[in-house]
Amino acid sequence: MDNHQGHRRPQRRWVLLTAPGLVIGALAVGAAGGMTAYDHLAEILALIEKPPFLLVAVLFVGAAVGMTVEQFRSRMPRHEWQTRKRSGWEEKRRGARTAIAPWLSTNTPGSPKQHDAADQLRIVMGATFTSQPLLNRSEARVFRELDRIVIGCNPAWQVMAQVSLGEILRGGDAVAHSCINSKRVDLLLVDSDCQPRHAIEYQGGAHHQGTAAARDAVKKEALRRAGIGYYEVLAGQTTPAELRLLVEKLVDKPGPAE
Repeated sequence: MDNHQGHRRPQRRWVLLTAPGLVIGALAVGAAGGMTAYDHLAEILALIEKPPFLLVAVLFVGAAVGMTVEQFRSRMPRHEWQTRKRSGWEEKRRGARTAIAPWLSTNTPGSPKQHDAADQLRIVMGATFTSQPLLNRSEARVFRELDRIVIGCNPAWQVMAQVSLGEILRGGDAVAHSCINSKRVDLLLVDSDCQPRHAIEYQGGAHHQGTAAARDAVKKEALRRAGIGYYEVLAGQTTPAELRLLVEKLVDKPGPAE
């Protein structure tokens, strides 16, 4: 009886020493296998009565499995973070490509069809066109007087009519350029190098109707930012003498080479 109790005491001490590790190993194994807390407790109690070498083996296996599970779980958040970061980077790249070319048209169900050159030729061949004057009578009268005065001041300078701003202004902002691309100035003074120097708008009697004033404000600001002058000739107010004084102030005097 004493020998039996003496044999049991070392085993109990062994159990007390190995119980914490055994619990951790059993919990790790259970976590990997989807066991509940009650299942963990039952497995631990069953293992306590086994020989010590079996406890060591279970403890070793449980610790190894637990470390593997923890490493796997530690990698999961990092993998998810890398995935989110990669997705966010791809979204930024797509956004950057969109921001670089915002002027590129995209066909939507409500937008008109984009025709290629062959379609355009077919459409034009089936249409009828007639010519029309570049300037109305009042504008043409101002153009002739302005051209005469400019050539008298400097023969190397020229007067151009109905010039598109998209042809004389450049900029890196495609959206801003689209705002002025189709707008025109009535008369444009260019120097001997064909550089645009001054724009002159003829304001007729019906000029201030609708959104004309707002359109002129856009043209004036764009020209100002490009260093091109902007002046107005008012119908019924600007006299030929005043127009001459304006041109003499704007046009450079001819140099020796001119």
